Amino acid sequence: MQHRIVVLGAGYSGAIAAGRLARRLRREDVSLTLVNAEPDFVERVRLHQLATGQELEPRPLAEMFAGTGVTVRLGRVTAVDVDRRTVTVTTAGTGGAEGAEGAVTTEELPYDSLVHALGSGWTDHGVPGAAAHAEELASRAGALRLRDRLAALESGRPVLVVGGGLTGVEAATEIAEARPDLDVALVARGGLGDWLSPKGVRHLRKVFGRLGITVHEHTTVTEVAAEHVTVGTDGAAGSTRIPAAVTVWTTGFAAHPLARATTLEVTEEGRILVDGTMRSVSHPDVYAVGDAALALGAGDKPLRMSCASGVPMAWQAADALAARLTGGKIPRASLRYFNQCVSLGRRDGLIQFVTADDRAVGAALTGRSAARYKELVCKGAAWGVAHPTLGAPSRRRALVRGRSSEEGRRTVREAV
Repeated sequence: MQHRIVVLGAGYSGAIAAGRLARRLRREDVSLTLVNAEPDFVERVRLHQLATGQELEPRPLAEMFAGTGVTVRLGRVTAVDVDRRTVTVTTAGTGGAEGAEGAVTTEELPYDSLVHALGSGWTDHGVPGAAAHAEELASRAGALRLRDRLAALESGRPVLVVGGGLTGVEAATEIAEARPDLDVALVARGGLGDWLSPKGVRHLRKVFGRLGITVHEHTTVTEVAAEHVTVGTDGAAGSTRIPAAVTVWTTGFAAHPLARATTLEVTEEGRILVDGTMRSVSHPDVYAVGDAALALGAGDKPLRMSCASGVPMAWQAADALAARLTGGKIPRASLRYFNQCVSLGRRDGLIQFVTADDRAVGAALTGRSAARYKELVCKGAAWGVAHPTLGAPSRRRALVRGRSSEEGRRTVREAV
């Protein structure tokens, strides 16, 4: 009987984990199912480009995984029962002989091993009016809504980006470059680029000045309305209003809520706690990768939500699961960072080199060279997903002889 592996989510980490498992394991020994709500892979690191009207190359999952042994199952994961080892998938019907338009079907998928890679979405942090009036860049649907709103704006209208992290910086510069006729501003709770080296900060301020982006530093948004936001400034009494015909919300991500609804051990934020092999600390037949998991990197520092974290987490999880099922050596590589790649429009960029635990060092690459570097990183990540079984070890190993699905489950629980 085949060992059933179900991977939830086909973002960077989920797609790569599924492809790497297909490369590691014999098809006759395992069934691999990848569940995703959308038929296409979404390049999340390029959503700010999509929002400004740029077209992204379509990447259908069915084509990407054709011939790999991975079955792509389209549908939304609506429940996970880690005690019964089942996943509930809901699919909207398309009409025709099988049912009426809009009919919804629900199916339970049993598994022996689960890879949870449902990722994250945006969060309004409870700020009044944000959910109703702000646009988000954490999903393709959100980027398309923002694209429509930006396209409809007349010259001179104000656009406000809330959030001074990587996503906010990339969104503000992309919008300002694509629409120099708009009045673009950014609100940051700290100083602009305060996580960067002095060289990085200087370059970031130079680019913001060249693009005419107004920066409100050490400022907190307390309310969002249709045409403005209300803010408070560090050390100042009272509040002020900043005009905003469109508010773009980039203040961070929230883990997918399904994990919190299970008996998995999770953090207060709902991220699944995993060990160094990306295996759940409470349920050994569950692995979690990407934004869905809280894993420790160099210096026992939690890995941040990012593609830079999710890809090596996927490698680690796939290799560890395959090793446990086949009796191989379990990898325990330490996950670390090398740089932070920031696009500043299409013609400028910033590559901030960092320590293993993600602290900025003095070295940084800037300008057009950095823009080309970032583009190569984005293309490389997409290539790795579009060719999920290439670049991984080519030898497919057999599961330990005579092992049934139940015995396989026991191996996952007991293996060290």
